[in-house]
This record gives sequence, C-alpha cells and structure tokens, in this order.
Amino acid sequence: MSYPASEIELDLPKLSAAYADGSLTPSRVVESILDTITARGDDGVWIWHIGRDAIFARARELEGQSTSDRAAASLWGVPFSVKDCIDVAGLPTTSACPGYSYVPTRHNPAVARLLAAGAILIGKTNMDQFATGLVGVRSPYGVARNPFDADYIPGGSSSGAAVSVAAGLVSLALGTDTGGSGRVPAALTNVVGLKPTRGLISGVGTVPACRSIETISVFALTVADAQAGFDVIRAHDPEDPFARPLTLREADAWPSFRFGVPAAPWLEFFGDTAAAALFDAAVARLTAIGGVRVEIDFAPFREINDMLFLGPWLADRYGALKPFLDRDIDAVFPITRDILLGGAQITGAQVFAGQQRLAELKQKIDAGWRDIDILFVPTTPTTYRIGEIAADPIALNARIGTYTTFVNLADLAAVAVPSGFLPNGLPQGVTLIGPALSDRSLARLAGRFHQHSGLPLGTRGLGIAPPILNKELVT
Repeated sequence: MSYPASEIELDLPKLSAAYADGSLTPSRVVESILDTITARGDDGVWIWHIGRDAIFARARELEGQSTSDRAAASLWGVPFSVKDCIDVAGLPTTSACPGYSYVPTRHNPAVARLLAAGAILIGKTNMDQFATGLVGVRSPYGVARNPFDADYIPGGSSSGAAVSVAAGLVSLALGTDTGGSGRVPAALTNVVGLKPTRGLISGVGTVPACRSIETISVFALTVADAQAGFDVIRAHDPEDPFARPLTLREADAWPSFRFGVPAAPWLEFFGDTAAAALFDAAVARLTAIGGVRVEIDFAPFREINDMLFLGPWLADRYGALKPFLDRDIDAVFPITRDILLGGAQITGAQVFAGQQRLAELKQKIDAGWRDIDILFVPTTPTTYRIGEIAADPIALNARIGTYTTFVNLADLAAVAVPSGFLPNGLPQGVTLIGPALSDRSLARLAGRFHQHSGLPLGTRGLGIAPPILNKELVT
C-alpha cells in the first residue's frame, strides 16, 4: 500500500517511533516520497534523483539489517537530500551550472557519514548557481517553487534543500552557507536552518563559493532534528585545509539570558510593517522564556556585510572558479557571471586592507559578548516576488542578507527558526547568533523558542497544494 507523503510525519521522533512499532518501514516511506515527487512534477526542487530502483535497494538493505545494527545507526531509515554543490559519488555535481558538471568518485565526508548512520539519500537539490545569491532564482534548472506561494522567492542559495524539507519530501537536507544560504531559505519556507561554527564539517568534495569562510549547513523541521544531523556529520577532517580541531562548549541551560537586538536606527524592514510586527512578537516570546532585551550598535555587522558581496571577499569567489571562468564564461548565468567577475578587479592591497578592517570589526563584536549572550535578529527583513527580484537582482538580494551576510566573516554560529506567518500566509523567521563554538547553547535556546511558538512544521497541516506547474519562471 502506498501512503501519500503528506500522511507520513518525517520529523525524527515520529519517524523513529513508526519504525519501532512496525507501522512504517523504510520501503513504505520512500515509496510515498517518490510517488509524491512524481505527482509534484517539475517543481524545481531537484537537479538529480538517485533513481527509484537504487532507493528501494537501499531501503531493503536497511530492512535486512540485524536489530543491533539498526540500533547502532542513529539515522536509520531517515530520508535526506543534498545540495548540488556537494559531492555524491557517481552522481554529477553541477553547482547549478551544467557546463561545470563533473562526476566525483567519492562522497563528501558529511554525505558519507549520513549514509553510514543509516540515512537514505533521495537526490540532489537545486540552488542559486555557484551558491551566489540569497534568492533561489539563479538556476538554469528553474526555481524551486516556494510551497507557500509560487510567486515568491524560496530563498537561496540552498533553495531546493529547504523546500525538500518544508514540502515533506525528506527529513534532513544538507545545504551550504556563506552569507546566509543555510538560513534565508529556512525562514522563507518555515523550516529550521542550522549554520555551524566554521571548520566543524568537512568541505572536501564541495564546489566552493567562498571557501575560506563557508560551511555545510543542515535543514530540518525542528532544531532537535537539525542537531541530530549535525552531530552525525561533525568531524575533523585532516584533508580539509580549513578544518579546525575545535571542541564545542557544553550547552548552557540559560534560565535567564540577555539577547541583543539591533538598536532602532539599524532595525530595518524596508517598509514591511507586517514583518516588523512579527519580529516584535518574536522578541516578546523570547522575553517570555527568560530573555532580557538589550539594544546594540549594529554598525559593525552591517559594515562586514558589504565586505562579502561588494568587497575583498569577492576575490575568494572569483579565484575558486577562475580556471572554469577562463575556459567557459558563457556557461554562467549573466547575473552570476557579473558578480564573480567583480572579484577579478580586487587587488592584493584591498584584500589585506579588508582583512585588517575585518579584524578591527571582529574585536568590537567580540567585546559585545560581555553585554549579551546571543544576538537575536530577523532572518530576513522582508521577502519579494520572483518578478521583483528579476527587476532589481543586486539591491534586493543584498536586502535579503541584511541580518545574515556578516555571520561567517565574523566567525559566529547561528540557528534560524520559524517565527510565524505574515497576513498573506508567507512564513518569516528569526535567527539566534552566538560566538564560535556556542552551537549547543544556541540550539538549546532556539529549540525552546521554536517549541514555545507552537507553529506547524514545514507545510504540515496547512493544506498547502503542490506548486502550479509549467508556470513561467523568471530568472
């Protein structure tokens, strides 16, 4: 018997309980997922599918394992997806650029660890080309349609990864995050996006966006689920030149805590009064669970934002892809090409000056942790229709990253969680940000906030219909 994916609850505790009592098997779960993917048609979520036969073979392999082997596999039978800038052995990696495609012979270590933990890979997901963008519409494979309103952006660059979780097609998804790509799509699709401290997850076997500061991220329906995925994939990799043999701090219970919010001149929603009201409500909820609001100077964070997309770190993006750009520049989307080529104009003097200025700004930020335990911000200040982004792609993309772009450059950890819905039914989110290695404390507090919000998980129970197919895509 085949069950619609909408009737199968894919958050990890419920999925595990259903496996334990025999009401579900991995084969039944993947059958439902694959039937739903087929019914959704070309929804822009996927670049590559594993293949029905291979997925069922994996499910049967798991079902044939002993009880002890099942118990040892922390993610036994959990379906997951992988952003298509992360290597899966035997499948093409394109980073949403068909001309760049190559077929790796080994998995990225995070993918390998998920499989070793018993998870089932469903496919590779769509994204903004070369992870350059926060909007999710810069792909020759189309747009991963926002399940809440297909006219609106899904967020990027990890668009397909977030939608695959929100739409109930997987339990976990691997994305990447340079300037918000693991958090913005979470906010705009009502899921959780966990962006770890840099260097804790191997970047070997990934197509770089800005290799010196980026990280693999995790999407899930709940913070606990994202944390479960993170705990599996987190491991020091001596092959990764940016790996850091760091030990996470123990989680702080924080019965009371101080949270920083940008002071009024810096708390910008670009005219979206409904989003502003939703953030005020989120601040009230955080206060209700023990928080004390502290207004902070947001100027250092905003200055760092400009360094990533308008300043010296463009050279990192350009340098990583220079051999391909020199060989086949016409294979790149025009907007992506223009952004990447901007890095060719950056001089060494500008890079070193940028590094010095970043160090000065980080000192100011680090000093601020004496006054607050976390920073609490809207994940996005607003959202936009696909057509609006097409009309003004650079400025509106920068607006979307107002509260995300600085995080990796400043070497911070972050967890993005849903915060509610606008009057038009679109979701919005908030992000909890802390110093490097505060990941466990952030996750604990973010989980409390999300539970206290009482929001539905993804699209579950909201009567969300599949996206309208064959709708003209504006890219």
